[in-house]
Amino acid sequence: MNHFLKLWVLIFVITASCDSAVSGISTTTVERSKININQDWQYLEHPTLDINEALEKQDWESVNLPHTWNALDATDLNPGYRRSSSWYKKDLEIETIADNPVYELYFEGVNIISEVYVNGTKVGGHIGGYIGFTVDITDVVKAGSNEVLVRADNSYDPEVIPSQKSDFFIYGGITRDVWLVTLPQTHIDRVKVTPTVSAENASLLINVETSTLPKEFIVDCELTSPTGKSVKMTEAVGTDKFTSLSFENIKSPELWSTKSPNLYTLTTIIKNGDKIIDQTEEKIGLRWFEFKDHGAFYLNGERLLLRGTHRHEEHAGVGAAMSNEQHRADMELIKSMGANFVRLAHYPQDPEVYKACDELGLIVWDELPWCRGGLGNDVWQENTTGMLKEIINQNYNHPSIVFWSLGNEMYWLPDFEDGDNTVKMNEYLQSLNDLAHEMDPSRVTAIRKYYEGAGIVDVFSPSIWSGWYSGSYKSYQKAIDQYKAQYKHFIHTEYGGSSHLGRHTENPVTGEGAIKADGWEEAIIQTDVANIAQIGDWSENYMVDLFDWHLRISETDSTFIGNAQWAFKDFGTPLRPENDIPYINQKGLVDRNNNPKDSFYVFKSYWSDEPFVWIESHTWTERQGPKGTQREISVYSNAPEVEFFINGQSLGTKKKDISKFPASGLTWKVDFKEGKNKLKAVGTTNKDKQVSDELEVNYRFTKNGKAKELILESEKLNNGNYLITATAMDGDGLRCLDYEERVYFQALSGGTTLKSLGTPTGSESIKMANGKASIEIVRDDSGKELEVMVLNQSFKGTYLVIE
Repeated sequence: MNHFLKLWVLIFVITASCDSAVSGISTTTVERSKININQDWQYLEHPTLDINEALEKQDWESVNLPHTWNALDATDLNPGYRRSSSWYKKDLEIETIADNPVYELYFEGVNIISEVYVNGTKVGGHIGGYIGFTVDITDVVKAGSNEVLVRADNSYDPEVIPSQKSDFFIYGGITRDVWLVTLPQTHIDRVKVTPTVSAENASLLINVETSTLPKEFIVDCELTSPTGKSVKMTEAVGTDKFTSLSFENIKSPELWSTKSPNLYTLTTIIKNGDKIIDQTEEKIGLRWFEFKDHGAFYLNGERLLLRGTHRHEEHAGVGAAMSNEQHRADMELIKSMGANFVRLAHYPQDPEVYKACDELGLIVWDELPWCRGGLGNDVWQENTTGMLKEIINQNYNHPSIVFWSLGNEMYWLPDFEDGDNTVKMNEYLQSLNDLAHEMDPSRVTAIRKYYEGAGIVDVFSPSIWSGWYSGSYKSYQKAIDQYKAQYKHFIHTEYGGSSHLGRHTENPVTGEGAIKADGWEEAIIQTDVANIAQIGDWSENYMVDLFDWHLRISETDSTFIGNAQWAFKDFGTPLRPENDIPYINQKGLVDRNNNPKDSFYVFKSYWSDEPFVWIESHTWTERQGPKGTQREISVYSNAPEVEFFINGQSLGTKKKDISKFPASGLTWKVDFKEGKNKLKAVGTTNKDKQVSDELEVNYRFTKNGKAKELILESEKLNNGNYLITATAMDGDGLRCLDYEERVYFQALSGGTTLKSLGTPTGSESIKMANGKASIEIVRDDSGKELEVMVLNQSFKGTYLVIE
């Protein structure tokens, strides 16, 4: 390469070279580089529109990307969150300029409107977050220092989706990676690959889009198998920016599936005579799918029950500004549960997510962020249509993607006058549907919970929240039977409910008798119909039962496409300040820091191939009840049989049977003794290997009285921080296992609370779980005593001092 970039950052360079002895393509080095420039930016929290005014400010602070100014602001205890604009600045050192290069900045995502300046000149920008975009800086870049400025804006703007009325935060900032891309002047802009596949053979249609080219040029393509073997080569002569090639008769293709996500590599080269000009690589998968009318889903000719969940793009402490390692960890955790399907809600997500889904074998529902807000004006429609084009172009080659979702609850809470006019909405939805099929005839379109448009798209998801927003979970079969008959291709996305990590009850509700709706109808306005969301206890026990029932139904219904639980991880929302953890939607199977709740193991017991057993529940170690009262203990496992022990005594072995409820029949009646009880479950796999789980439960025969005081205790953690725990106690010194009131923590001196994280130990305001709540505190270097307070209306203040 004939230029040098002076950057103290991770460098990832595509020096596309091929071994001619292996591939048949001559060896050369191509001047194409992609360099991460996330490090050493400056951030200015100021909303000015004037670049010169921004540059005159003195209060720039150092940050690295990804970054959002709402990382903690969104989930703090103050109503609202910052919806405004900010500036980012970086000095980009380029020692020398190559001959006739193209320099670009590639942003994986800036929320939600952006402008980009280089050396004082505006070079581009983007409308809409969650989607990558490129700005060409060739004409303004120079040798030496180059000043890059980005203005990011997440202000209220009804002309840009998603609607501000959506049930999630719209984080502002440069929330994903940024790259400096160097290209030869003549280069490949895009390669789109459309496979046609069967078990016996496959063919590929390859569309290559290039920049300015010589009058006549050659395009070479080579396909390499997942094991690195050259499979096919082809060549075409091009005379304009668009060239089509094809591979025919690829014998016995190694298919991409959820269990064997085989990926081929397509290498594309453009040449001028014998000179290689540019080269790219694409990972592709060969698979086909089918939706049977009023029936199941088939992948590669075999029925596949879609076992799914949803993902919002955020994490405790960083909001949407997640690292690639955090994105990957989310997807690996979802896969470890045994899922094979994920709905990316309600917007396209980081490129690392799609890469992980391709590699792990997760089918993807990719969603245009038309979430609530109804139909907008002409500018809104232009922006929304443009975003759909960008999503399809950006993610076209990912084999994991099966669905292009065109929206969610789109009719709800219109932002514009007459925005809920279904005739006009359907006209626009039809135009989006036609566009999606024109751009990509190989995939299906979908929407959720807009009934008037159900007949426009290929696949439809109505709203079924049996056991939470309507009815009892025991009416789930009735709901899906009706919708399977009603909709040609019916899938169920979104079900579940909220649970507070660590909260348990001996007698979870079921909704039967308490809910008077006719079993399953959706309450469009939730406050109009009594439901478990209003009267429930938010216990882990209830959610375990709800999911267990849903999975028992879906796993035994041979004509069901499948469903997706809502949502995998607790996430932030501006609409729920009253929740047990304020501003957190607690419907996750894991908390906002990826700590599993009991429900996670219910799904794993149905879906995972990794042998395990799990006694419900490891956060339920203090229990009470009258002497002689038997308690039912559930064990969640994928082992064919499980033996259960209490205090060393076997209560027998049971075989797993998913037709039985709860826990597929892996339940035992237990007589606890007063004091400590040791529980053990041993599962035996089909290969005669054993897996086990143990739990110690302290049981008492005396019921606690009314809470009389809060006490504080501390535990020093391995990271050097302190975990401060408040416990509600009655007058006799018993922990009040039925106390669930909100408490407030404060570090008065000597340290700071880890607050605004939206986790069970990262919020200064939290409701108790069985009479207990905790917060993590970081000691400072002041040398002062660590003094902590907890209080609520009933208990005016309890203090703990740690010297």
